[in-house]
Amino acid sequence: MSTERLHELPADVLALIETRTGPVLKHETAVSGLNSEIAARIHTPETTVFVKGLREGHRRVWTQAREADVNPHVRGIAPALLWRIQAAGWDVLGFEDIPGRHADYAPGSPDLPLVADVMSRLSTTQAPDITLRTMSDRMKAHTDTPELFAGDTLCHTDWFPTNVLITGRIAVLVDWAWASRGAAWIDPALWVVWLIDSGHTPAQAEQWAARIPAWNTAPAESIDAFARATASVWEEIADGQTEPWVDGMLHAARTWSAHR
Repeated sequence: MSTERLHELPADVLALIETRTGPVLKHETAVSGLNSEIAARIHTPETTVFVKGLREGHRRVWTQAREADVNPHVRGIAPALLWRIQAAGWDVLGFEDIPGRHADYAPGSPDLPLVADVMSRLSTTQAPDITLRTMSDRMKAHTDTPELFAGDTLCHTDWFPTNVLITGRIAVLVDWAWASRGAAWIDPALWVVWLIDSGHTPAQAEQWAARIPAWNTAPAESIDAFARATASVWEEIADGQTEPWVDGMLHAARTWSAHR
């Protein structure tokens, strides 16, 4: 379930931000994103900062700590965290602003090799010694063999196209709220479903996944089990939901599971 986005920055939050940035000239609320009450680009006379925030009592406020803890370990593939404020009932993160556009996953998109490249880099990143859920734990309600998804790799797990920014000739990953510990092939597997939703056949989607070396060494039975579990996850998400994109992802997950 998505978090309702505030269309205007509350005055108390703006005052908190100014303690770190100085006077704010203007700000623009981000339209995309599902996890934060506050997501905005903040402009000052000297710089631009991207901020994300939640009330300290929000049920997802833990995602703020997750992003802050992960950030030092993903420098070079994610915007740097500049500061964190926990005050006046708010938890606010300030990131370097990365100019760019959201990735296009459609067949033939020039973004696909860039996404595969950043995913390959991430697949070799060991999960740091911070609080992270494991993929085995996250998927245990959807499979009888969650142990097949275990590993020590840092997984992003949320490959919504708006979480991948294309800037120049590289892809940068944002929104690490659902970062987890798991097998190195987990992110390519999750990307397969997004690619199918974007118009690829399952075979074409898996060809892109094969650009990531970890995919090619994954046991077939593990990927088969993950495909089934992923379809179950999207069935749970779609239950009671009305957003068209959720229905699209459910269809894509079922299509991939049938293909496997």
